Order: sequence, then structure tokens, then C-alpha cells
Amino acid sequence: MEHYKEDLIKYRIERAKETARGAKSAIENGFLFDAENRIYYAIFYIVSALAIKHDFSTSKHKQLMGWFNYNFIRTGIISSDYNEIYKTAFSFRQKGDYDDFVKFNRDEVHSHYHKNMLSFVSEIEKLINE
Repeated sequence: MEHYKEDLIKYRIERAKETARGAKSAIENGFLFDAENRIYYAIFYIVSALAIKHDFSTSKHKQLMGWFNYNFIRTGIISSDYNEIYKTAFSFRQKGDYDDFVKFNRDEVHSHYHKNMLSFVSEIEKLINE
């Protein structure tokens, strides 16, 4: 069972990194809705990997976000800035997927990718590997 858990964690980490590359490609090609979606899912997959490491599993986005906040933000293990990054990514993904008349600014999406998502994925991967 432990071998399966380790493989699943590695799979989710790779899925996060692949999704991050998809976000970069979407930005480069001007697909900003797709980019925001991929930015969020890269975060979702890396937090899912962290959750698996800690024997927590859910397919519910808000439940995973709450678990992360409760176990890593409130405890001070990781900066509250990362909770804000996670919440912002979720919000933008929701707007892009479900709201009408939404427009994303290329510079803002680029910032979400470079300043937020890349550091988030990197920081959580460090936690997983500790």
C-alpha cells in the first residue's frame, strides 16, 4: 500500500508540473481562460499530492482548500500568502469557467503564473519532500 501512495504522490506532482506547462503555453498563445484554469489546477494537483502524503483524500475543491488552510496555514507551517494564492486561483478559475462577460488581462494572468503559481507549486513540493 505504501508503494502505491508514493507512486500516487509522484503522479500528482508530475500532473501539477505538466499542468503548469500547459498554463504557460496557454498564456503564450493568448488563451487566457485556459491559462487561469491550468494555473488553478496546477495548485490543486500539488495540494492533492500533499494531502495524499498526509493520508487525506477528497475530490471536493473547497474541502481540500479547507484542509490545506487548517493544517498548513493556521499552524504557521506555510505563509498565509499561499492561502491567498490558492483562493485567488480558485476564484479566477470559477469566473473563467462559469461567469459571462469575463475578460482576463494578459499581464495579470502572466503574474498569476509567474509570481503565484510557480512559487506555490515549488513551495508545496518542498513540503512533500521533507
